[in-house]
Amino acid sequence: MFNNIINFSQNKLNYLYENSLFLQNIDKLIFISIIAVYLTSTFMSSDVIGFIALITVFLTIIKLFTVRGARLECKSFELWLLAYFMIVIISLFGSTLFHLSFKGFMKTFTYLAFYMSMVQFLKDNKSKIPFILGCIGLCLGFESIIGFLQNFAHVEEISSWQDVSSLNPEEVMTRVYGTLKPFNPNLFGGYLLAGIPAIFGLSAYYLADKKYKFSLVWLVIALLSVITLFLTGCRGSYIGLMTAMVLMFAVSAKFLWNNYKQIYLSIIGAVIALMTMALLFVTSLRARVLSIFAMRHDSSNSFRFNVYHSSLQMFKDNWLLGIGVGNQNFREIYGLYMKTGFDALSAYNIFLEIAVESGIFALLAFVGFLITLIKKSVDFILKSADIKAVILVAACIISVCSVCVHGFVDTVFFRPQIQFVFWTMVAILRSYLIINND
Repeated sequence: MFNNIINFSQNKLNYLYENSLFLQNIDKLIFISIIAVYLTSTFMSSDVIGFIALITVFLTIIKLFTVRGARLECKSFELWLLAYFMIVIISLFGSTLFHLSFKGFMKTFTYLAFYMSMVQFLKDNKSKIPFILGCIGLCLGFESIIGFLQNFAHVEEISSWQDVSSLNPEEVMTRVYGTLKPFNPNLFGGYLLAGIPAIFGLSAYYLADKKYKFSLVWLVIALLSVITLFLTGCRGSYIGLMTAMVLMFAVSAKFLWNNYKQIYLSIIGAVIALMTMALLFVTSLRARVLSIFAMRHDSSNSFRFNVYHSSLQMFKDNWLLGIGVGNQNFREIYGLYMKTGFDALSAYNIFLEIAVESGIFALLAFVGFLITLIKKSVDFILKSADIKAVILVAACIISVCSVCVHGFVDTVFFRPQIQFVFWTMVAILRSYLIINND
C-alpha cells in the first residue's frame, strides 16, 4: 500500500524532480547530513544530534515521494523490527504517563527512522560505505586522542564513577570521558566499543585491497582506540571488547587458518600476552578488572543488583505492555519500586529495559530481530567468496554483538552517540544481506 502511494506521488512529482537542482542532488545532501550526525555526536547535545538526524529523515522522505524507483522493502529481520516498533506504539498509548512516554517514543522513532534513511541511501550509494565507516573511525580517532590526553592530565571525576573505599591511591583509575555529552566514561567506552570493530574492519578492507598505507593508518587508530577504551574504566565495555576480539579472531580464521596458521596463532598469542602484561603491571587497570568479580563488595555492582531486583518487580507488574518508553518515564515509575538511596535512570540492562518499558512481546521481537540478523550475517560470512564484503559484514555484526554484550550491564546503548552508530552498522549489514531473497 505504501509503495502504491509512493509510486503515485513519484509520477505526479516527476516534472518537479526533472527541473529541480535540489532534488537531483538530494543524495549528496542526505550524505552530508549523515556525516553531520556522526561529527556532531562528538561534541553536541542529544537534542542537536537528534535534530540533524531528523533532517536526514526529512530529506529521505522527500526522495521517496519524488525520485522514481525509490520504494520501501522489508526483509525478514526487519519484520521483527517492525513488530517491535508497533508494540512500542501500543505501549505508548497504554502508559499512565503518556506525556513522558511520548518523549521516549520520539527518540525511538528518530533512531529507527534514521535506520530507514540509511537503508534507502545505501540502496543507491553502496560505494559510500567505506567513507561512512571512515568518518566514524575518524571521530573515534579524535575522541581517542582527547581521552589519551585526559588520562595524562588526570582529569577529575564529575561524579562518583568508581568505588574507591577499598582501594589504595595507586589503584584509583583516572577515568577518561572524551568530549561526548553528557560527560560519562561508560558512554565513552560504549561509543568506542561500537566503532572499534569497524576501524579494524577498515584496516583489513584496505589490506585486502592492497592499499597498505591506508591499512596501517586504520590499524594505528584502532589500537589507539582500544587503549583509550581501557582508560575509560568502563567494565561493561571491557567485556564487550573481549567479545569483539574473540569474534574478530574467529572470522579471521576463515582467511588465515589454512595458509597462515603460524602467523594467526602468533597474533593471538601476542594479544593475550599484551593483555596479561597490562593487567600485571598496570595496578589501576588490574583493580578495575578484578572489581567485576567483587559482586556485592563493590558498590557499583551492588547498586546494579538492587536496580535489577526492582526492575524485575516492575516487569512482573507490567509484563504485557510495560510502563511506556523513555528514561524519564522509567524514573517516575521506578520511584515506587526502588530501595531507598538507590535511584536510577534505567534498568542497567538493555533487554530488561525493553521488557520493563514495552512488555514481553517487545522484548521477544527485539531479540528475534537480533537473532535473525546474526544468523543471516554468519551465513553470509561463511558462504560468500567476496573477501571485502565479508570483512565489512563481519565488522558490522561484531559491532552489533559487542554493543549488545555491553548492554547486559549498562544502558548507555540508548544514548544517540551509540544508537546512530549501531543502526548504521545494521543498515550496512542490510545492504549486503539483501542478496538473499527473503
